[in-house]
Amino acid sequence: MPSYGFLSTHPPTRCGLATFNFALAAHLTVDGTRGGIVRVTDGSDDQRALPGVVHTWSTRTPAGWRNAAAALNTFDVAVVQHEYGIYPGADGEDVLPLLRRLTVPSIVVLHTVLRQPSARQRSLLEQIVAAAGAVVTMTDTARDRLLVGYTVLPDKVTVIPHGVAEHVGVPAHRRTRPHLLTWGLLGPGKGIEWSLRALARLQDLDPTPTYTVAGRTHPKVIAHQGEAYRAGLHRLGAQLGVAHAVDYQDVYHDQPTLGRLIRSADVVVLPYDSHEQVTSGVLIEAVAAGVPVVATAFPHAVELLTNGPGLVVPHQEPAALAAAIRRVLTEPGLAARLAGGIRPLAADLRWPVVAARYGTLAERIVAPRASVVSAASA
Repeated sequence: MPSYGFLSTHPPTRCGLATFNFALAAHLTVDGTRGGIVRVTDGSDDQRALPGVVHTWSTRTPAGWRNAAAALNTFDVAVVQHEYGIYPGADGEDVLPLLRRLTVPSIVVLHTVLRQPSARQRSLLEQIVAAAGAVVTMTDTARDRLLVGYTVLPDKVTVIPHGVAEHVGVPAHRRTRPHLLTWGLLGPGKGIEWSLRALARLQDLDPTPTYTVAGRTHPKVIAHQGEAYRAGLHRLGAQLGVAHAVDYQDVYHDQPTLGRLIRSADVVVLPYDSHEQVTSGVLIEAVAAGVPVVATAFPHAVELLTNGPGLVVPHQEPAALAAAIRRVLTEPGLAARLAGGIRPLAADLRWPVVAARYGTLAERIVAPRASVVSAASA
């Protein structure tokens, strides 16, 4: 089995990429396969080196990509998480010289594929795909966007879904009142304000729903705006008369706690403002847990929920959001039908299955290089 070097943000950093990379690395090395993390950090978060971290690339270090590439070259294959905002340089352009400096094959995982990128963003992503040994998107929508909107080789692109933690056997602590849930890092664009307005339209239900908003404010939002977004939500809830029904959990839950929280929900609400989001770990986690989802029409939700385990509504329309939630809570049999919609897909979303597909892809791109090395040494 090849050894793996992983380039990404990584715990104790708290963000979606860090969580994803931690899970993928853990499952690709669970059988003793050698692996190591090259952790990307801007220096503003916890700097403790966790087990498995072999190098830290501080985005404040000029040309830090050189040492990061050297660390990745000690493995058989490099797995690189890509998001425009995590690497230094304009649009994170410093990841490109790193990829070109690699002497081992690379798999680049694209967490964002913009429908209308800037000229710089399009050029950068095209060069990243050209430099990579293989590229992974997590949805068909992202792959289609990449092939239609960018000049890339189709054979380089593989769709592997976002993995999900195993919550089978986690007890579902049902509540006496309908429970709505949103979780994840908070900030403008999360759309919680639309959920609060929808909740105000559901006060005629008996019993009235409660709403949990679980998650800390995104560190980058804290750095630029402090807690202004969260404070605005508290003010809005009070103005709408629903503050008493909303539980803000300003914590980053571990997986067992999060699993229990998800399974206590009657509806997971994803009211995101984004029209670009082609990958959502929260969405995958919710549907894999068998909980009905009501989401705005961001691309991943449209792809996964249409005729499946949830309802999709227009962006920034609280009346439509409330009507969909009301349907799930009151329409006989609907919640069970929605929850059952994920069962045909659930097995393919579990992390061990997803990681195995990465392993197969890694072996495919490592094999030609191994053959060349073997022939050279013969």
